[in-house]
Amino acid sequence: MDLTAPREHGPVSIRLVKQRDARVLQQELLSNRAWLRPWEATSPDGPVSFDMRLGIRRLLQQYRDGLGVPFVMEYDGEIAGQLNVWGIARGSLASATIGYWVSERFAGRNITPTAVAMATDVCFRELNLHRMEICIRPENRASLRVVEKLGFRYEGLRRRYIHIDGDWRDHYCFALVREEVPEGVLERWVTGRAPQDAASVPPSDRLHA
Repeated sequence: MDLTAPREHGPVSIRLVKQRDARVLQQELLSNRAWLRPWEATSPDGPVSFDMRLGIRRLLQQYRDGLGVPFVMEYDGEIAGQLNVWGIARGSLASATIGYWVSERFAGRNITPTAVAMATDVCFRELNLHRMEICIRPENRASLRVVEKLGFRYEGLRRRYIHIDGDWRDHYCFALVREEVPEGVLERWVTGRAPQDAASVPPSDRLHA
């Protein structure tokens, strides 16, 4: 798969991460520690070294192996965060998961929903995937707004699903399949046709999360 060309919508764009992005990304992560720490994956085996250059090399290897697509999100040409498509499965499953982070100074500009919509469209149209999933901690209201805006469908509560901020955390699971968005996720959203209640979490799951 060749995804070297950026995808753009207004001031927001996504493109493949490059090795030379390491310094800027590491600076953004370090300067946003308090903002990002509650939502960052951690290791149950203890602290791991933080080496952005090594991390990018691994992400690009996964891309070459067809297992993921590591994007950076940009706003007016400035790096605003990362969006990773990971866990790509082919064959009868044809699915993947999306994860992302955005710097606090770029919050509130619709960067993340625009980037998620573009990345999902890439996965459906260019990678020929069938299902895209996003898993979010119940406490992460900003991230929940992303799936609400885009009309991702709520699929259920996953208990103690991912090790986040030092412990195993419950996550809500949201998904879309290609048939639900023949016009594309971005087009459906910007034209106001994304269903407003698709991401609604039932009271029983809110109670137990």
